Amino acid sequence: MINQLLSQMQSQTDEMKKKLENMFVEAEAENGLIKVTATGNKRITNISINDEIISDKEALEDLIIVAVNKAIVKAEELHEKEMGSIAQNMLPGFGNIFGK
Repeated sequence: MINQLLSQMQSQTDEMKKKLENMFVEAEAENGLIKVTATGNKRITNISINDEIISDKEALEDLIIVAVNKAIVKAEELHEKEMGSIAQNMLPGFGNIFGK
């Protein structure tokens, strides 16, 4: 019984990871001068830089860091939400232990 439950949880986790790879979050810095897109698996897929900021290398570097970190936080939140739903569905008797 336990092995079957663990196998089912692993299967659902693998399916969710595939689903998260096709879910995207976007974050920006400085009113959209830098935009970063990431998957639900926290993989950066795109960085968009507005031409206005290209001439200021130091500001550009700082804003890229801000936007990437924001995208990672959003992706982590999405990842936790989706993965938590698997655990709650598999173990509904445990109430809010999984953040829902």
